Amino acid sequence: MSDPTFNNRDPDSPGFWDERFDQRFTPWDQAGVPDAFESFVSALPVTQATNVLIPGCGSAYEASYLAERGCTVRAIDFSPSAVAAARAQLGAHADVVEQADFFAYQPPFAPDWIYERAFLCALPRHRWADYAARMAALLRPGALLAGFFFIGATPKGPPFGIERDELHALLGPHFELTDDREVTGSIPVFAGRERWLTWRRA
Repeated sequence: MSDPTFNNRDPDSPGFWDERFDQRFTPWDQAGVPDAFESFVSALPVTQATNVLIPGCGSAYEASYLAERGCTVRAIDFSPSAVAAARAQLGAHADVVEQADFFAYQPPFAPDWIYERAFLCALPRHRWADYAARMAALLRPGALLAGFFFIGATPKGPPFGIERDELHALLGPHFELTDDREVTGSIPVFAGRERWLTWRRA
């Protein structure tokens, strides 16, 4: 089978992701809930995972996992095709997913935790400062930005890797890094490059 052909080369455009979801070319898709995510959720105090926002949610497997455990979840993506894929696989929890632009979105709750899963590395470098500013604006002091971060610069993307010192410079003015863990069981596109990082809003 030949590789799919894409017309849109701008990952800052919903059409870029629509084409890939429509052609089922999603090498970043775990097709399930990662072990590191389950471990993090099981160790969280109940109050710390009450309200969870998942930006750039893709197929949003984790949204269903959280909703089944009584969390209030909002999973968003600016790609209509990604939203359709997420709603199709979430079934009874399809209503937690909505189409929205993270940088303009106002969630219906104050997030206790924003889950990072291949969102920062999907963004071109020129959007990274916007990412940090919006995360800081959405999270109150003590709330968490936690999940998988793709470490190490890449010549092109997505995924767009980020060096550790650059990530600390990006988030350090607003967040304190409280946990840094090795990840096992990564899918090939992220293998050997992702860490589970937990940042607490200062």
